Amino acid sequence: MLVSITNLSKRFKEHQAVKGITFSIEKGSCVALIGPNGAGKTTTLQMLAGLVSPTTGSIQFVGNENVDPRSLIGFLPQHPSFFNWMTPREFLQLVGNLSHVPKKQLLARIDETLAFVRLDKVKNKKIGGFSGGMKQRLGLAQALLHEPELLILDEPVSALDPTGRREVLGLIHKLKKEMTILFSTHILHDAEQVCEEILMLKDGDLKWNGTLDQLKKQFDSFAIKLQTREPLAGVLEDTGYIESIDYSDPYTAKITLKDMERTNDLLQHILFKKRTVTHYEMMQGSLEDAYLEVME
Repeated sequence: MLVSITNLSKRFKEHQAVKGITFSIEKGSCVALIGPNGAGKTTTLQMLAGLVSPTTGSIQFVGNENVDPRSLIGFLPQHPSFFNWMTPREFLQLVGNLSHVPKKQLLARIDETLAFVRLDKVKNKKIGGFSGGMKQRLGLAQALLHEPELLILDEPVSALDPTGRREVLGLIHKLKKEMTILFSTHILHDAEQVCEEILMLKDGDLKWNGTLDQLKKQFDSFAIKLQTREPLAGVLEDTGYIESIDYSDPYTAKITLKDMERTNDLLQHILFKKRTVTHYEMMQGSLEDAYLEVME
């Protein structure tokens, strides 16, 4: 285990942003913090990064209790700020000095990090002329420069175009092999692409804490998409094994069964009712379906 978080909460005057959440982060894991806007994701990450003091609770880096935890963390805020008149090399020089990277190592680390985020060819260009994707990669570079044990990323791709998102997600995927990563997102596909562990927040409460596989398994659902030439109205309601029916039009329905072993019974029932089947498809629930079920 790398970090243990216990009963963590944060109150801003009358607003309880985070409500006593408890979880742990295993060393070498990649964890996605998922939730809608206003769920408390940013506040949680800022408390972990040491930028905001918790109202209650504790954050412990296992084996590093006597070390300033900020030295173990790399943090990329949702909207990183830069001095536009600086170059990437000058900016990382400043960041390295603030992070107390030894001078003998700093120049080499700057070059290595800029190469990793693919900014080495523009390291002497002014930051003010950079695209959004380039600035986000530079923000990632400053978070990596001092080789942290825990990399915290707040909505790292939310403001990027498709090309920029793909680039940053690709870098995160590479970093998984080298360090522990915690990043927040409200885009489920991004979490599914990169992470194995999922935390779900809603209104400051922790609604789910587990692996992506566990989430899919627990909330796995199957449905049948059925389309007939004749109207379906009144045909399906008299069975005892249908959980729900969602009509998209008089001829098309998404059907959930109480027991998926009854799929043949359903088909025979449709044929008995003299309906001509034009489409019959088994549909497996997505991560989005599981997310919505947890949040409800």
